[in-house]
Amino acid sequence: MTDGRAGTAVEGLSDLLWDAVVTRDEPAALRLVAGAADAGADAEALLLDVVAGVQHRVGTEWAANRISVAEEHAASAIVDRIVASLAGRSAPSPRPRAPRRGPVTVACVDGEWHALPARFLAELLTLRGWQVDFLGAHTPTPRLIAHLHQTNPVAVLLSASIPTHLPTAHQAVTAVQSLGIPVMVGGAAFAADGRYARLLNADAWAPDARAAADLLAQGLTGHRTRQRQRQQIDDLPHLADQEYTFIRQNRTLLVRQSLAALEERWPAMRSYSTTQRERTAEDLAHIVEFLATALYVDDAALFTAFTGWTADILTARRVPAHSLRLGLEILADQLRDYPRALTFLDAATDSLPAPHIHPGPGLTA
Repeated sequence: MTDGRAGTAVEGLSDLLWDAVVTRDEPAALRLVAGAADAGADAEALLLDVVAGVQHRVGTEWAANRISVAEEHAASAIVDRIVASLAGRSAPSPRPRAPRRGPVTVACVDGEWHALPARFLAELLTLRGWQVDFLGAHTPTPRLIAHLHQTNPVAVLLSASIPTHLPTAHQAVTAVQSLGIPVMVGGAAFAADGRYARLLNADAWAPDARAAADLLAQGLTGHRTRQRQRQQIDDLPHLADQEYTFIRQNRTLLVRQSLAALEERWPAMRSYSTTQRERTAEDLAHIVEFLATALYVDDAALFTAFTGWTADILTARRVPAHSLRLGLEILADQLRDYPRALTFLDAATDSLPAPHIHPGPGLTA
């Protein structure tokens, strides 16, 4: 905060805004934020500490099973409209007007639908004077490149929240760098320490929006940009074993075979409803996707972290977490000729509770 009036404007606002958002009282939420802005709240603090803080709490409450998926979606939609309302305001702020800076592009990688983290960044950069093209969620790499040919920004900032989008993030990074444009990445997909950003040879990584804006202001250089288009295997030579490629290309077959194995090992599954079978197939598909991604970055810890996170989600929903073991064991049966995959599956299985109860409908219910 830059003065007492700004500090008073946001004091206690987070809890009030949370109550309005979680009860789906959008008019009240908008009034709270508008009132704080009119009272002189610092624009960055209001955006990142209050509004983004509430959005983070939405995710935490969903993971703890204290709000439903539908409630999480409704709350996130309200937060998105709050951000839009702030973007359209021209109210005075205690922060001095930022100098006008060059053009930058902010986008979510192909397949990434969690757009709010990138939007918070885009709005912050706008507050700091950058000319921002925000392309939103799920930006296919060919469309991103076509846009960059037209706009020639000084940098591209890519967001990914889900680790399974790391392969497409890698494609986007190398494609943008081939144009001579530096790339900064951020989001939970790249790990809390940015290890996957470095592995994929991004030019920079930032843990949050403020850090990204600070790095960009210091000047982003494309020191890893090459004259020719890099291939994925240039950065990740372990892909030569084709394990990632096999699992990625055969994921539908692997899920189908695993479902058949479940029916054989658990006859009760034959009486599952269509919905229960679909849920089980979704569970297996998530396991296959995360296994493939772990093979892509050659990091068993990514897959083990996923299974541990899933076990926590199950526990919050009163589903026996050790039921995950069955899915892992069945998938291992399908991948006996793939040693890296088996190593990752064994590590994840060993990290889970030993089985003692038959799983209910769906591996993750």
